[in-house]
Amino acid sequence: KPVQRRILFAMNQLGMGSDKPYKKSARIVGEVIGKYHPHGDSSVYDAMVRLSQSWKMGVLLIDMHGNNGSIDGDSSAAMRYTEARLSPFAEALLQDIEKKTVDFVPNFDDEEYEPVVLPSKFPNLLVNGAMGMATGYATNIPPHNLNEVIDATIFRLENPNCSVDDMIKLMPGPDFPTGGIATNADEIRKAYTTGRGRIVLKSRVELSDTALVITEIPYEVNKADLVRKIDEIRLKKKIDGIIEVRDESDREGLRIVIDISKEINSEVILAYLEKNTDLSVSFNYNMVAINQKSPKLMGLLEIVDAYIIHQKEIIRNRSNFDLAKAEKRKHIVEGFIRMVDILDPIIEVIRHSTGKKDAITNLIDMFEFSDLQAEAIVMLQLYRLSTTDVEEVKAEAMELTKTIALLQKILRNEHELENTISKELRQFSTKNAVTRRTQIVESIERVQISEQDLIQHETVIVAMTRDGYLKRSSLKSVLATTNGDSGLKQDDCIIKQVEISTKSTLLIFTNFGNYAIVPVFKIPD
Repeated sequence: KPVQRRILFAMNQLGMGSDKPYKKSARIVGEVIGKYHPHGDSSVYDAMVRLSQSWKMGVLLIDMHGNNGSIDGDSSAAMRYTEARLSPFAEALLQDIEKKTVDFVPNFDDEEYEPVVLPSKFPNLLVNGAMGMATGYATNIPPHNLNEVIDATIFRLENPNCSVDDMIKLMPGPDFPTGGIATNADEIRKAYTTGRGRIVLKSRVELSDTALVITEIPYEVNKADLVRKIDEIRLKKKIDGIIEVRDESDREGLRIVIDISKEINSEVILAYLEKNTDLSVSFNYNMVAINQKSPKLMGLLEIVDAYIIHQKEIIRNRSNFDLAKAEKRKHIVEGFIRMVDILDPIIEVIRHSTGKKDAITNLIDMFEFSDLQAEAIVMLQLYRLSTTDVEEVKAEAMELTKTIALLQKILRNEHELENTISKELRQFSTKNAVTRRTQIVESIERVQISEQDLIQHETVIVAMTRDGYLKRSSLKSVLATTNGDSGLKQDDCIIKQVEISTKSTLLIFTNFGNYAIVPVFKIPD
């Protein structure tokens, strides 16, 4: 998005690399607002904080010191307290930006220039995903695993006619920073083909007879809200068997413990919680991206192809820049080598000149040096005339010849260009290994739960009165009622009383010959 691009570019301009000291966030926000993004400071700072949150990003783009919020939805500390710098991944997005690789446009007041896109040494759109788009279009692209995305991109580059199924072998599905289990491989395939699909994200839960231990929750779920919701179910007795809910998360990782009674099956409780809380959520793919300056719903192959086209342009522009620089330097070095052979006449000419300008003109007239060579010779320091330096200059000339040949090969040969992209992607992937966090499963068997399964067995007294009231009461409370207060209506009396289990069902006949089936747990207590 523009604000994210501007934050990263501004930090790069401030020289805030991953190996440099941290700078105050307020300093960065000021730079972004003043030069590139004329909006509120909170919008810039919030975007900056998100880029540093490990539970939101596939790979972090900003390395932040201080409180940058939490998975419980806590807000970050104010920008005057936090400090930040670029991460190595952000440096990869900005690499070679100074080599005229991307187009620049004037900023809002025409005083600065900002990039239209970033060079991007990895496909950031897939790796970090996107939610919502700056231009008001709805977008929902999940994060993916960095190494898998790069492998799939290299495969596509080497096999332009490959299918979505071939790509899925290398990149089986999304990889969320919060882990969890992504179900429905068919929908993932559909999303990669059409750009739309719906998958279900489930928490990772360890089951035992006495507890459910949750170690991973779905992406974008607020942990504190989830714990609160489960505790609410316990308090309102929507399901029997939950004794206590505890959040035991610490620096080691996420851990929510739900203590349960042995009488109700733990799988039944888990199935109920997955249905009624955010332990299980659906994620709707909507892969809309701006391609060729217009928004478009894109499949996986289209996104990867667009990235490959972009990279080809970047490498071509970079090679042209490096080639022009190398040819200019080689021209100057050739002038030095030629100068060494006719050193004494050159010194004589310079000594008899009236100034720098005159010396340059005389060298051009008498020895046929070019403007560039003549200026470099006049500016040369005397120690550069030593034998060692002359050898160094000759070695540099040979090195430059090799570099120029290589760059010309890349620019003339499409195959060589593609090899360069593959090689650079492979090097980056090897250097930055990211383990997969989300497990992909074909589909999950649904546990069928009946209302009876959710009820704990308890012996109760059920009473029917002459006026047609039906009530139930626990044995304890019936025995404790000694003052004759039975809670009946005036002049009403009990005509039938029965000791029964909450899991049983009553069959009641009326004087008209109709009957009603009433589960005991549904009778008001």
